Amino acid sequence: MKLKALLPLLAFGLLALLLARGLQLNPREIPSPLIDKPAPAFELAALHEGKPALRSADLQGRVSLLNVWASWCTPCQQEHPLLVDFAKRQPGVQLIGLNYKDQREAAQTWLRRLGDPYHAIGFDERGQLGIEFGVYGVPETFVIDRQGRIRFKHVGPLTAELMRERIEPLLKQL
Repeated sequence: MKLKALLPLLAFGLLALLLARGLQLNPREIPSPLIDKPAPAFELAALHEGKPALRSADLQGRVSLLNVWASWCTPCQQEHPLLVDFAKRQPGVQLIGLNYKDQREAAQTWLRRLGDPYHAIGFDERGQLGIEFGVYGVPETFVIDRQGRIRFKHVGPLTAELMRERIEPLLKQL
C-alpha cells in the first residue's frame, strides 16, 4: 500500500531530473554523426557562372570553414560581417560557401551588396548536398581539416564569441 502511494512521487522526481538535465543542454549543439568522418563526396556547380565547380577534393589539403547560407536567410545576414572579417584576418583558412536552396540571381545580388568573403561557392539549388551534410537549416557552419574530415559543426548564426572561443582555437590546432 505504501509503495502505491510513493509511485507517483517517484515518477515525478524522475521526470523533474530529466527536465533539469534537458534545461542544461545547449540547443545550438546538435550532435552530428559526421564529426571526425570524411566530408561527403560531391561535385556541385559554382554559384558564379564561369567559375570552376566546387568538389569535395577542394576541401582537402587546407583547413576549411564551410558556411551554409541563403539570401532569404535573415540570420545569415547577421553573421555575414563576421565572415567578411574572418576572411581578412585568417587568410590561411579557406572559407567555402554553400548556397542552399536559393535562387542564383538573388544570391549573387546579396553578395554584391554585402561583400563576398568566400574562396569558392557551391550552388545547392535543391538542397541535396545540404542533406548529405545533415543540414537542418541555414546558417550552419562546418570546420573541415586538411584531410577533408568534418571536425566541428555549428547550427545557427555565428557569433563573435563562438568564433573567438571555439572555432579559431580549433582552426589553430588543425
